[in-house]
Amino acid sequence: MVVKEIRMRPKTDDHDLEYKLKHARSFIDHKFKVKFTVQFRGRELAYKEFGERLLEKVAEDLEDVAKIESEIKSEGRNMTMIMTQK
Repeated sequence: MVVKEIRMRPKTDDHDLEYKLKHARSFIDHKFKVKFTVQFRGRELAYKEFGERLLEKVAEDLEDVAKIESEIKSEGRNMTMIMTQK
């Protein structure tokens, strides 16, 4: 199984997020797993809830084509979640 990664920042704009979700949708349609990574820098680490909200929004937007395989995990400066085809 191939895993594609999509990287974001906690302050990723809505339009940029839509663009990344469009790519994620095509990856899922081609039967790839998609790993979403939110990268924190500097003081952003104090506001990890922004990253959680972003990943929850991604899961909501893709729930029609994908399911969460690996829940949201925080690993140092990164927060990750893996989704796969339903």
